[in-house]
Amino acid sequence: MRLSYPRRHRLRRPLALLAATALVAGALTACSDDDGPERSVDAFLTGWRSGDLQAVGFVDPTGAKVPAADVSREIKELSGELAATPPALTRQGDPKITADIATAVVKVEWTLPGDTRWAYDRQVRLSRGGDQEWRVIWEPRLVQEQLARGDRLGLRRDTGPRAGVLDAAGQPIVAPRPAVRVGLQPNQVTDLPGVTRKLDAAFKAIRPAITPPVDLSGLPNRLADADPGALVEVVTLREDAYLQIKPRIYDLPGTKFRSEKLDLAPTREFARAVLGSVDPAQADDLAKHPDRYAAGDLVGHGGLQGRYDERLRGTPGLTVITERPGPDGTLVPTGTEVFRHEPQPGQPLKTTLDVATQNAADTALRGEKRRAALVAVRISDGAVLAAANGPGAAGENLAFTAQVPPGSTFKMVSALGLLDRGAVTPDATVDCPKTRIVDGRPFKNSDDFELGPVPFRTDFAKSCNTAFTALAPKLGADGLAVTGRSLGLEGQWDLGLDAFTGKVSANGGATEQAAAAIGQGTTVVSPLAMASATAAVARGRFEQPKLVLDPAPGKPAAPGPQLKAESVAAVKAMMREVVTAGTGSALKDVPGDPVHGKTGTAEYDNNPKNTHAWFVGWQGDIAFAVFVEKGGASTATAVPAAERFLRALPT
Repeated sequence: MRLSYPRRHRLRRPLALLAATALVAGALTACSDDDGPERSVDAFLTGWRSGDLQAVGFVDPTGAKVPAADVSREIKELSGELAATPPALTRQGDPKITADIATAVVKVEWTLPGDTRWAYDRQVRLSRGGDQEWRVIWEPRLVQEQLARGDRLGLRRDTGPRAGVLDAAGQPIVAPRPAVRVGLQPNQVTDLPGVTRKLDAAFKAIRPAITPPVDLSGLPNRLADADPGALVEVVTLREDAYLQIKPRIYDLPGTKFRSEKLDLAPTREFARAVLGSVDPAQADDLAKHPDRYAAGDLVGHGGLQGRYDERLRGTPGLTVITERPGPDGTLVPTGTEVFRHEPQPGQPLKTTLDVATQNAADTALRGEKRRAALVAVRISDGAVLAAANGPGAAGENLAFTAQVPPGSTFKMVSALGLLDRGAVTPDATVDCPKTRIVDGRPFKNSDDFELGPVPFRTDFAKSCNTAFTALAPKLGADGLAVTGRSLGLEGQWDLGLDAFTGKVSANGGATEQAAAAIGQGTTVVSPLAMASATAAVARGRFEQPKLVLDPAPGKPAAPGPQLKAESVAAVKAMMREVVTAGTGSALKDVPGDPVHGKTGTAEYDNNPKNTHAWFVGWQGDIAFAVFVEKGGASTATAVPAAERFLRALPT
């Protein structure tokens, strides 16, 4: 019996061991599939992003349990300025297990402002407790290896240098130039009303006038709200403007002055509407593009600066730093950088603008209080050399976008169309009565003049409306529009900035055709459109105006067909006669090459007393158009502006 018992025991014991082994193997398999460290790692990564870590167990490096809520709070605090955009988190392969410790590699990818990526790997360590549960070993460096308890991730944004808008010679139009900031120190101002009055008078005496004028109405409140020893800026002046009034303001009690260099155009009015401006980011910029701009950024507004802002400003750089609360609770940088993305400088924008020609155009309009514009185009290649908008335009780019009737300057187009069709010759006699009735509507000449039967070239030189209204039917229903299109009007232009290319009357009745022949009716143009059409006549074919050279516009209009040489020669001769013996005779003694041109007075509301003034023409290789809104007779406003422009051009 004793022999048989141990034998039975020995037989039963291997069965028990086998069962126990099977149970343990089953437990290990279940742990690997369902309760392994990878499950805890994945739950941790999900909770990190969502902010809810209740499904995860945590211990500190000593093995003490850490509440999940505390870890959630600490991750948010450690993330600092990046907390609002949690990183993408990816487990890299399966965890490695050594005894009761597992290690998993996790890729952390932050998306920073401007779509900048910051990625790095971190090791997540886990420990297995007696209950066989895997718990994440929590420590701040799990978020980023250089973080310690109490640290915060901070973001610093570094803007790169803004690129310049270049002129035709490749030189920056906007460059560092001397300026003076004029300010007041509140505790040194003894007579605020008196100082304000004297500053206002001095600012108004600056020539050319400051546009818009300096508004001092809010100065008392600004001084009252400021620190008594602070400098309250009143205005920043170019150095030449400041020197004009320095004797009047320098010794006023409380005035302070700071000289510096600012990025400025050659003059205050230099192609302002075309260039646009660069200003600190405004509230609507920040609201519309929160990921693109930050407070203090320089942003292009209007014109080329606005259209090409992203190219010119480049890409901001970003630095992620660590910070720590100081004694007063505010965050103080620790001096540690954990990531840096260098700013990329902007790319320059090359234009066709010519400094000397632009200065001449600005000079021509400087004293014109009415809204006015002047565009100059190089005939040989269509380059826009100048685009000036007078002070009255208040920043609007009338030169490119005005939509106004061209008046008698359009007789250049009408004459070309009539000549092309053989409807008239320069020497053909065409009557010029004081008034002509077309389908019941009277058409008159300026000041009711009449020439009687004279050569067509004389009708053109003297700008006889009644002669052209008589010839209008010979253009046909759409002949004027066809001729206009041959000069580029109504085209689809791509020159780097919005431009109105004109709309020419077509298919109208008898009165509309008569009105259109003298630049009235439904025909509307911009100064740029008329300067380009004039250049087309001088050149003998249309070439789209060019403004931006680099980056080159993607879809410029194709060159037009060669115009009929005989017709073009006749129009050129008649436009020269306008200057030598017609309405543009004030320009006949302008030095340099012969001036060709055409005057224009355009009614804008069917009231002969309300007229815009025009002059289009060319001298040498420069074609130009002058427009003065509500300018009355062209000989009184537009022609003198053209003369000022031509005389200001370098010889």
